[in-house]
Amino acid sequence: MFDFIDGAAGQENASYNNVLSLERLRLLPKVLQNVVERDLRTSILGEEYHLPIGIAPMGMCDLAWAGTDHAFAEAARNQRIPLCLSTAASSSIEEMMEQSSGRTWFQLYVGASFEEGLEKVQRVADAGCQTLILTVDVPEVAPRWRDLHNGFKVPFRIAPKQFIDFASHPRWVIETLWHGVPRPVHFPDPNVKQKDGQKAKGFNREETRGKVDWSFLRQLRDQWAGKLIVKGVLSPEDAKKIQDYGADAIYVSNHGGRQLDSAPSAISRLPVIREALGKGFPLIFDSGIRNGEGVVKALALGADFVMLGRPFLYAAGAAGRKGVFRMIELLSNEISLCMAQLGMNRLEQIDRNAVFEDESVFLNPQSHGIQESRENS
Repeated sequence: MFDFIDGAAGQENASYNNVLSLERLRLLPKVLQNVVERDLRTSILGEEYHLPIGIAPMGMCDLAWAGTDHAFAEAARNQRIPLCLSTAASSSIEEMMEQSSGRTWFQLYVGASFEEGLEKVQRVADAGCQTLILTVDVPEVAPRWRDLHNGFKVPFRIAPKQFIDFASHPRWVIETLWHGVPRPVHFPDPNVKQKDGQKAKGFNREETRGKVDWSFLRQLRDQWAGKLIVKGVLSPEDAKKIQDYGADAIYVSNHGGRQLDSAPSAISRLPVIREALGKGFPLIFDSGIRNGEGVVKALALGADFVMLGRPFLYAAGAAGRKGVFRMIELLSNEISLCMAQLGMNRLEQIDRNAVFEDESVFLNPQSHGIQESRENS
C-alpha cells in the first residue's frame, strides 16, 4: 500500500524532480513589516475558503487507512477547504457531499465509453456537486514499477506474497476488514450479478482513456452547468485552447510524476501557463508540494489555489483521522509563518518578486525524503 501511494511512473524521475524543483526555489525575506495579523482566507470559483489549499483527487484513499475518505470529508467541512473526490474513490459522491457539507468537487475519468462518463456527470449533478474536474493527462496508465513488482491490482489478487505482507500488518488488516475492503464505488461491483445473470463490468484501472479529445471537452462543457476545471495541463498552448473552450479553471499538474516520467516538473510550467492565460484566469496547482513553503512558492508563481495529495495520504497512513487534521494544522502554520518571514499579511500580497531560483543551493536530500524515495525506486 505504501508503494502504491509513494510510487510513480518509470524510474520515478518526474516525481523526484517535482520536489527538487520546488526546493531549489528560494523565498526572499522582507523585514520591518508589521505581520502580527495574517489572513489565509482566499476565494476561487466563487467560493471562499479558510486556506489556499485543498485535498487533491486520489483513488482508493481508504487503502492508506480505513475511513480516510470520511476523514477528508470531515476536514473539508470543519476546515472549510475543498475535497476533490476521484472517480476511483472508495466512497460515493452522494456520501461525500453530505459529509463535507457540499465542499466536494468531483474528478472525472472517462474511459472508452463516453456514454458511461456522461452518466457519471449526471449523477454528480444530481448529488448537488457544483464543481467538476476533467482529468486529461492519463490517456493510458503508465507503468508503475513498484506496483508491478508488488503484484498490486484492482480488484485485489491475493497471492502468497501479498498474504505474507498483509499478515505482517495485522492492525491495518483488521481495520480494513472491519470497515469493509475498499473498492471503486462509482463502478458496478463485479462480484454482483446483473439482472441477466452476468457479472457486472467493474473498475478497470488499465482501461484506455485515450478517446477523450477536444470534441468531448466541448460536449462536456455543453452538458455540465457547473464550474468546469481541466486537470493535467503543462502546455501553455493547451491551456489557452482549454480556456477558449469555456473551462472555468485550469489545473496545472504532471499527475505527481505518475504518468510521463520525462515530463517537466509541474512548478516549471506554472509561470509560463500563467503568462499565457493572463492574470485573472483561475489556476490550480499540484505535484511536488510537501510543506507550507511549497504552497507559498506555487502562489508566488501564479497559482490561485494549491492541492496536495501524497502528504494527506502519508498522514492518514501514519495516524488515521488525527493525521489528516494534524497535516492541515501543520500546513496552515507553515504558510502563516512563511508569510511572516516575507513581510506579508494577506495571500494576495504573494507575487513573483517573492521567489527566485538558485541552482547552486545545497539541499539536504534526507531532510525532504528525496534520497529515500530514489533508493526505494
